[in-house]
Amino acid sequence: MKPLIEIQTVPISIEFKTTSASFQPTESTAQLEMTTDKGGLQIKSSPIKLNVDTYEARKSVNPTLKANMEKFASDGKQAAYEATAQYAQEGKILLNIHLNQDAFQQIADLRLGNNEHKTPNIKWIPEHPADISWEPGDMTIKYETDKLNFDFKQNKQPLEFVPGDIEFVINQRPKVIVTYVGDPLYVPPSAAPDYIDTEA
Repeated sequence: MKPLIEIQTVPISIEFKTTSASFQPTESTAQLEMTTDKGGLQIKSSPIKLNVDTYEARKSVNPTLKANMEKFASDGKQAAYEATAQYAQEGKILLNIHLNQDAFQQIADLRLGNNEHKTPNIKWIPEHPADISWEPGDMTIKYETDKLNFDFKQNKQPLEFVPGDIEFVINQRPKVIVTYVGDPLYVPPSAAPDYIDTEA
């Protein structure tokens, strides 16, 4: 006689999911600052400098009071020396014991020879030229281009700790499956469709 039931057991099914702990950088931003330093063009020039010193030239044409006094004193002394010499020569002629008519002519010739009647001292041309000097000019050109400055600022990236995780997943719960594999029981037995009466 074969068994009427079958018993089947289904074991439990468990799945483990683990996640390791880790450090992850958080989101960060960066900033770029750009600045410009303006350049420029600078031109510095100095013209030629001309120096004209006319002091000595003007002094020779129109001397100052001090210069006139010094000149007059010097000319007076020179005139006194010349007059003394002239009178000495004339006296020598007059003291000559052989004085004749030629003596006066000699004195006249002597005075004319010494240019006693001089032309007045009128000057229009300076005795000293003007002192002229010059300094060369100069030109300096300075050109600077624009400067572009970059400043890159990056924020620090702090690390974020992600803890580990263990996950239990039950894929199949345990169970017992009972299956009836026998024929149905009819009460009374004559109710069975394939019942055969053996007593007849």
